[in-house]
Amino acid sequence: MTMLRVDDLHAWYGKSHVLQGVRFSVHPGEIVALLGRNGSGRSTTAKAIMGLLDASGRVDFKGAALMGRKPYEISRMGLGYVPESRDIFPALTVHQNLMLGQKSGAAAGRWGFDDMYQMFPRLRERQHTEAGVLSGGEQQMLTLCRTLMGDPDLIIIDEPTEGLAPQVVEQVAGYLQNLRSRGVSVLLIEQKLTIAMAISDRALVMGHGQIVFEGTPQSLETDAAAVRREWLEV
Repeated sequence: MTMLRVDDLHAWYGKSHVLQGVRFSVHPGEIVALLGRNGSGRSTTAKAIMGLLDASGRVDFKGAALMGRKPYEISRMGLGYVPESRDIFPALTVHQNLMLGQKSGAAAGRWGFDDMYQMFPRLRERQHTEAGVLSGGEQQMLTLCRTLMGDPDLIIIDEPTEGLAPQVVEQVAGYLQNLRSRGVSVLLIEQKLTIAMAISDRALVMGHGQIVFEGTPQSLETDAAAVRREWLEV
């Protein structure tokens, strides 16, 4: 079964036609890296999938159509989203932020507070601290963990390593691999080729609102020099 299927996805900002027929899929327990320069349409793709802007085409999640659904409905279906903007609640503590992300209902999720604090010990130390005074790296950890508390089957993560220290980047990479080991699929939007190439099963490259390459990280590294020059390298 395909976890996420995107077909002929178009999206606009005003009169600007940003996404122009995007097509790709994500399978269960797979990390797929969505690469490209700023302005290529990667974040717009995530927002279109999550119902955060007007779009046309087809997006299916676990066989169910997402187009026309509200973002909260899509989230409740098991699709998590970690935006680049790190939308934490600054006046609430770390622990309270995690509580807000917790899956509701009688069925327990795969993840609990202890999992989050074990994964990121710094959050345990800061659990009673207001989120607004955390460092950028700590806020990124918190945003990731709050989304995970909702027990998603697939998580879309937009630029999770932006502005983070190298050792925290390594923590995030380990976090994503931990997700995969627990059966969670990941769509990783990332500019840093190093982390994306190291942990992803497949790589997609976007350019001008379209997918211009799809293959393994190894094939992008060894066989697609023209793609890297055209769409990735500065």
